[in-house]
Amino acid sequence: MTKSRFLPVLMTGIAGLILSSCSASRDLPEGQVMLNKVSVVADGKYPDVNPSQLKNYVRQKGNSRWFSAVKIPLGVYAMAGEDTTKWINRTLRNMGEAPVVYDTLQARLSCENLQRALQNLGYLDSQVELYTEVKGKKLNAVYVLHPGAPYFIRNVSYDIRDSLIARLLAGDVHKLNQGDKLNVDNLNQERSRITAYLQDNGYFRFHKEFINFRVDTVQSTHKADVTLLLRPYRTSDIQDTLHTRYTVRNIDYASGDPQDSVIHLRKNVLRENTFIREGKPYSASGLQNTYNHFGRLGAVKYTNISFEQDPDSALLDAHIQLQTNKPSTLSFQPEGTNTAGDLGAAASLTYENRNLFRGSESFSVQVRGAYEAIRGLEGYSNQDYIEYSVESRLSFPRFMMPFLSSEARRRTIATSELSLTYDTQNRPEFHRRVLSAGWRYKWSPLSSRNQYQFDLLNLNYVFMPWISDTFRKEYLDNPTNYNAILRYNYEDLFIMKTGFGFSYNDGKTAIKTNIETAGNLLSLGSAIFGGNKDDLNQYKVFNIAYAQYIKGDIDYTHHLISGYNDQLVFHVGLGIAYPYGNSIILPFEKRYFSGGANSVRGWSVRSLGPGRYKDKDGNINFITQTGDIKLDLNLEYRTHLFWKFGGALFIDAGNIWTIRDYPSQPDGQFQIQNILKDLAVSYGMGLRLNFDYFIIRFDMGMKAVNPAYKTEDENHFPLIHPRLSRDFAFHFAVGLPF
Repeated sequence: MTKSRFLPVLMTGIAGLILSSCSASRDLPEGQVMLNKVSVVADGKYPDVNPSQLKNYVRQKGNSRWFSAVKIPLGVYAMAGEDTTKWINRTLRNMGEAPVVYDTLQARLSCENLQRALQNLGYLDSQVELYTEVKGKKLNAVYVLHPGAPYFIRNVSYDIRDSLIARLLAGDVHKLNQGDKLNVDNLNQERSRITAYLQDNGYFRFHKEFINFRVDTVQSTHKADVTLLLRPYRTSDIQDTLHTRYTVRNIDYASGDPQDSVIHLRKNVLRENTFIREGKPYSASGLQNTYNHFGRLGAVKYTNISFEQDPDSALLDAHIQLQTNKPSTLSFQPEGTNTAGDLGAAASLTYENRNLFRGSESFSVQVRGAYEAIRGLEGYSNQDYIEYSVESRLSFPRFMMPFLSSEARRRTIATSELSLTYDTQNRPEFHRRVLSAGWRYKWSPLSSRNQYQFDLLNLNYVFMPWISDTFRKEYLDNPTNYNAILRYNYEDLFIMKTGFGFSYNDGKTAIKTNIETAGNLLSLGSAIFGGNKDDLNQYKVFNIAYAQYIKGDIDYTHHLISGYNDQLVFHVGLGIAYPYGNSIILPFEKRYFSGGANSVRGWSVRSLGPGRYKDKDGNINFITQTGDIKLDLNLEYRTHLFWKFGGALFIDAGNIWTIRDYPSQPDGQFQIQNILKDLAVSYGMGLRLNFDYFIIRFDMGMKAVNPAYKTEDENHFPLIHPRLSRDFAFHFAVGLPF
């Protein structure tokens, strides 16, 4: 089906579903009405009352709407016939949604839930009213919140009915203060904090139910006196005693596999990952850290920790059972490839040993082969792309670093990784070989959302053993095709880099940063030992020019709205790379490109920029459409549709630029005064299949502003003059774009 026929058919189908959803309410029995719309509003502005969030306390909501507008799932359900023995009717009913019939009992309980939620926020005198409007067989419900004036804490006191705990908490800094709003969440946080503090100091059997609050309101002042009551341990219905503080006496390890009594881990590895200490008070966080550390070891399949109390004493024996995985695995994985429309296939064979030195060290070797049929090339002896690679990794689940104390190692979750890769790529135009080696650290502090990465040393050697005469004649040696970037990327090159990365994610905000630099040590060595420069004014190592640059990236994602069914997500990505010293051009692998499934989605991958640059023949040029600076701005609205389907509406903006003015990329240089002229803008919609462990994504983008054309050219504003064949881009990807 052509694009010109596809859209009318799609619009006709959607219109049919809308008409079906409109007729669904007419089939309800007499006396029943369909709940059409539910809204929650407040009678004024309150800083901590968010009606949209409080809507979650409403027990009944109307049928789901696509993009908060159209009830497509209801329309799918309404299209099903009455005969449920037919599979098509059962399928439509399972995929769709039945009409939500308004229930007065659920409405009354919703009012109570909303009132209780307001009281928990400190609005003890709050009221909730329900207004309904019936039109035909449809009902709209409006819950009106009347919070009133909030209550504040006047005095805070602590009634600790255990003398030992009272002395332990004497120096503790309490979190409840005079003048705070009387908020249930704050009270619960204080109760949880004290409970966690005691459980980390030996109180093995203490739980938060031993702590209660007594709140006495002061009449007509909207103030309250709060007393925290910590009750003693009750051994019977009438006898109270002190809470017992337990000490860990012994720790023993055993295999959790009944067929194997041996734990295949070294003793120092067991101790290093155990955060419970013999002779020390019991610690709940130590127990959790022990589970976490053993759980991240690739050699460990299952962990179970139990405690046994010595009779008539406050001593605990810890029993740690570990079941280990099979040390060696062999896996085969086929895959399909699609590079700029060229289809192919690939396969990889991977051997992995998860416990190489009995310390849960992971050693893997992967052999991969790929084949791709290349279209559109003329004048070459063959039209195939063949790639073979061998990749080996050795990963240690700890810091492998001298002079680092064992305590410092225990405070972090760390991985040290050594990698070695050889990749051979044979294209019709050239053959490329890449040899890489690196040593990397990854770590995160305990109980932290921060993650760090440090590439201590990464070596890349790129060499070109063969370049076809046709490619050399038409591109590299053609005097009319002066392209320094092109020539630079088909010469042998050595890259010696180091880098540092940081990431943070709290579920609502995510930040990723990375900075790397290359060639500085080699440049210093060349200067000290008096290296000679070649005709291009470059120092060489082993007769190969080395790259020198600095590159920094930052990626920021923030959920402006973060609901269960609806999300509004903002994203900005910025990258800058600067070649200097021994390089005037960045290596091709380090240059930025724009367009594609994770960038400005109105353009296909590598087809946008730099700046206002437009290739002379109008085709995509994967060499010249690269840059040293990249900016992405994205706003995406995501919504749940039905079953495992989700939808999205998005607006993207961005581009790439060069730092220097290269003759082969006219109008591609970054100039601050032209940044608005250079920004490309696109819009579109997407469909997502969420299978929990992974997401399959289909995005359809349309160009809105195309900086490759002048403002007086109608092609500059495709939003006003759309043309599907020119402005449409379809993207298939796995995972969310940001």
